[in-house]
Amino acid sequence: MDILLKASHLSHAFDYPLFEDISLSLSSEESIAVLGVSGSGKSTLLHILSTLLPPQKGKVELFGQDIYAVDEESRLKIRRYKVGIVFQSHYLFKGFSALENIEVAALLAKTSIDTQLLEAFGIAHVLHKRVTQLSGGEQQRVSIARVMTKRPKLIFADEPTGNLDRETAYEVMEEIFKYVKKRASGLFLVTHDEKLAERCSHRFLLEERRLKPLH
Repeated sequence: MDILLKASHLSHAFDYPLFEDISLSLSSEESIAVLGVSGSGKSTLLHILSTLLPPQKGKVELFGQDIYAVDEESRLKIRRYKVGIVFQSHYLFKGFSALENIEVAALLAKTSIDTQLLEAFGIAHVLHKRVTQLSGGEQQRVSIARVMTKRPKLIFADEPTGNLDRETAYEVMEEIFKYVKKRASGLFLVTHDEKLAERCSHRFLLEERRLKPLH
């Protein structure tokens, strides 16, 4: 298995220290779940690992490249073609239909749309609707489908199912876990859902500025 993500001795603080000396790695076909209370630094850690925020200390390597040692253009290419990021907020284009939002991702990443995935996510019947006509749960599923359409090698998901009921959440996550295995990708998941975290290859608790393994 290839190492997709390697983080070494990460530390970060805002008004107060969030975490110190965090190291981890993620190989293809693996998934990591990070649990922790609100404000513990889970989302900040995800932003650092996914090219969005340079750490104050430490190094992040994606696909063997030190992502904060390369220029912004190189980092943008990694983010566009190899990384998929699912945020708590969906960030869809409101003036577009659901399908148009997904088509934009396919166009930018030079991929095709997986209609089976849209069926599995239960959104095939709402693709013609404007984003503003969709329910919160439908918007979130369109957002996740848009990310998956890029065919990322590494998925970063920050509370991706927060707007979904439990049954739908598990159905969506099941498709993501299948994708990770099928395409030899990786998943870094931030969640409050312990049952969801148990599905991952590795589980950690971010607490007292440390990343503690859970067994």
